[in-house]
Amino acid sequence: MNLIEIYIQEVTRRLPEKNREDIALELRSTIEDMLPDDYSEKDIKAVLEQLGSPVTLASGYRDRPMYLIGPRYFDVYVTLLKMILPIAAVISLISMMAEYFIGYGGEEAVINVVLRLFGEGIWRIIEVGIQVFFWLTIVFAILERTDKGKDEQPLTASLKKWTPDDLKNIPYIPKKKAISKFEVFGGLMWTAIWATFYFYASHLVGVYEGGKDGLIFVTSTFNQEVLLQYWPIVVMMIAFEIALFLYKLIKGQWTKRMAISNAVLQIIQTIVFIIIVLNPNLLSKDFITYMMDLFSITATQFKTWIVGGGIFIFIVSTAINVVDGFRKARIR
Repeated sequence: MNLIEIYIQEVTRRLPEKNREDIALELRSTIEDMLPDDYSEKDIKAVLEQLGSPVTLASGYRDRPMYLIGPRYFDVYVTLLKMILPIAAVISLISMMAEYFIGYGGEEAVINVVLRLFGEGIWRIIEVGIQVFFWLTIVFAILERTDKGKDEQPLTASLKKWTPDDLKNIPYIPKKKAISKFEVFGGLMWTAIWATFYFYASHLVGVYEGGKDGLIFVTSTFNQEVLLQYWPIVVMMIAFEIALFLYKLIKGQWTKRMAISNAVLQIIQTIVFIIIVLNPNLLSKDFITYMMDLFSITATQFKTWIVGGGIFIFIVSTAINVVDGFRKARIR
C-alpha cells in the first residue's frame, strides 16, 4: 500500500462508516489533482504535508468536534471555573462545619476538633472541586456539540463574538487596587470560621489544661445563651459579609461603592460587637473565677481589662480596614 492509500485510510477510519467511501473517493481525487503528471515519492510527501495531519483533516469532515471543549468556549469555561470553585469550596466548608457542630457534644479537645475539621475540610474541597469540574465540563461539552456555528473565534463572557468595542468595557486595574481570588476565598473562609466559633462558643472557646490524654476543656469563656440572643443580627451580618465578598469577586477591584459598603459593614459590626461585649452576663461565672484566681485580680478589674481591650482592638482594626478600603478605591 502506497503513502496515498495509507493517508486516506488514516483519515477515513476516524469518520463515521457511512461517509468513509465517498470521502475516500473525494480525497483521492483531490490528492491526484495536486500531484504533477510524473510524480515521485517526494512529490507525494509534499502534497500530504500540505494537506496536514490525518487527524486534523478528519476533524474537518466531521459534524461534531474531536475535542471536548474547543477554543470557542474554552475561555468562558475557564473563567466560570475560576469563579465557581472558590464559592463552592467555601459553601461546602460552612455546611461541613455546621454538620459537625450540630452533633458536637463538647467531649473532644479543641485541638482535636481543629485537626479533624482540617483533614475533612481538605477532602471536602477536593470532592467539591471534582464535582464542579465534572458538571461544568459536561455542560460546556454539550454546548460545544449542539452549537451548529462553524466560527471558531473565542466567545466573550457574555457568550457573544468579540469586537474591538469590548475593550472599552475592560477597565485598567492597578495592581494595588486589584482584588485577588485568594483574598476573596480567604475572607469567606474567615467568615465561616468566626461564625462557627460564635454559634458554638460554649464548646470551642474556653480554658484548656494539659492532661494525660491531651488537652482537657475546663470551662467555657462565654455564656452561649447570651450570644444566641443576638443571632438575628449576627446572621444578617454574615449574609452581608458573604454578599460583599461575592461582589468583590465579580468586580475584581476596589471601587468607591465597594469602599462605602465595606465601611458600613465594619461600622455595624463594631456597634454590634460593643453591644455584645458590654452585656454583663456575656462571660461565664466559672471563667471569671478561674481568671481571678490565675491573675489575682477582682472580677471588676478583669472585666474592665478584657472588655476595654477587646473594644479598643476592634475599633482600631475597623478604622484600618475602612481607611485601607477608601485608599485602594482612590488609586488610579
